[in-house]
Amino acid sequence: MALVSVSITSCKDVNGLPENSDNERLQLYAEETSNEKTSKNDITEGKGGPVDFTETAKKVLDAVVHIRSTQTSPNENTDNQLRELPEFFRDFFGDRFQTPENIPQQQMYGSGSGVIIDSDKGYIVTNNHVINNATELEVTLHDNETYNATVIGTDPTTDIALLQIKGDNLKALSFVDSDDVEIGEWVLAVGNPYSLYSTVTAGIISAKARNININPEKFAVESFIQTDAAINPGNSGGALVNLDGQIIGINSAIASRTGSYTGYGFAVPSNIVTKVVADLLKYGSVQRGMLGVTIRTMNGGLAKEKNMDFVKGVWIENVGEDSAAEKAGIKAGDIIIKVGDSRVSTSPRLQEIIAQHRPGDKLSIIVNRKGTEKEFQVILENVKGTTDITKKENVEMLNYLGADFETLDMETAKKLNLDGGVKVINLYPGLLRQSTQMRPGYIITHIDGKKVSNIKELVALLEKKKGGVMLEGVYEDMPGKQYYAFGLGS
Repeated sequence: MALVSVSITSCKDVNGLPENSDNERLQLYAEETSNEKTSKNDITEGKGGPVDFTETAKKVLDAVVHIRSTQTSPNENTDNQLRELPEFFRDFFGDRFQTPENIPQQQMYGSGSGVIIDSDKGYIVTNNHVINNATELEVTLHDNETYNATVIGTDPTTDIALLQIKGDNLKALSFVDSDDVEIGEWVLAVGNPYSLYSTVTAGIISAKARNININPEKFAVESFIQTDAAINPGNSGGALVNLDGQIIGINSAIASRTGSYTGYGFAVPSNIVTKVVADLLKYGSVQRGMLGVTIRTMNGGLAKEKNMDFVKGVWIENVGEDSAAEKAGIKAGDIIIKVGDSRVSTSPRLQEIIAQHRPGDKLSIIVNRKGTEKEFQVILENVKGTTDITKKENVEMLNYLGADFETLDMETAKKLNLDGGVKVINLYPGLLRQSTQMRPGYIITHIDGKKVSNIKELVALLEKKKGGVMLEGVYEDMPGKQYYAFGLGS
């Protein structure tokens, strides 16, 4: 018998669809339904009968938006120098750069969803993969009103992004504690599959704390809520809500043999989303607390491998040198069974709990060590091994540029024979992506011929500029200097 593989995919509609398109991929089926209706109270009280989702749908549709992303792709044969050059640069820079008419460009479009979470400020939560690599973002509301969106921040490790639009009379949804969500609970998935705006599907919570290994980031956090509510390409970033119309998760991925719905959908839990959003708004970037251990979910096979009795919890395979866990006294071979007030039985659940905390937070962790329970007080650290909180300064300028930066570390600077520089960590819709073909990893060493050694100097130089700007820098994986040019508003 041949085996059929099941692939896990994000649920962004990569190609997008034009409006009013006759989509040959869609097959529409008419299905007879009962006219009987039962109130929400009947369901929650366990009286059974058909479920009426109409009131919930009315609450949520106005707050779930369609996101259209535009990407500009250069011809494969072009190099990584300037791709778009405004007219005034001809005199400013001479012939050192290529002009846009000499570089073939191809526009591509993507389609996804988002959820308004603040009606006054216009904040929208979506998936990072919905807006990744976009040069422009267009948001369409349920009433078909359209806005351009600004990226406030992104967190690839949880696949969450925060956008903002400037609009009036917006409708927003609130979050509910995802720890309180129960398996078997009714939920609705709301989004824009295949660019079919404002689609609502129903199902139940099928499982919690699922790790499906879809996120390629080094410190990825996966502890998805699983649902059988129909989720398809284009649903990414949409809302998974309870019957009160509150957000319990942000729809992110599907498990499918075909790339379309087959019964398995996955959403980032609201508790992770709210932590990411809070960090992006307060600090400009996500503050990730870390234990500094490698872990495995305990099961019968692992217990047999380690020649020990089975204990429900999370096995610690290795403890990093000078990590938060080692400093607290935790050792390899310990089994984490409780963090704070929460019992822990799987690796994804442990990741989810830790991801809700910041460097410097103190956690009580109980482990089983060779049959004896021991409690440790662990002070979480960041990826650099400190408890420092890193706050992004000059957020307005950095959001305008559409990039996250970090000052180049001395070790890398020495390896590249540089005096210093500023490294581009992430790019999202903004001036740099619209005006250049820069990619993450670019190290800026000069602005208009002036040396740049840290983020503060970079921002100070750019804030004084009007008109043409020339960046000089290098990539670690490319020989020679690379130049990019763009214009700042006059």
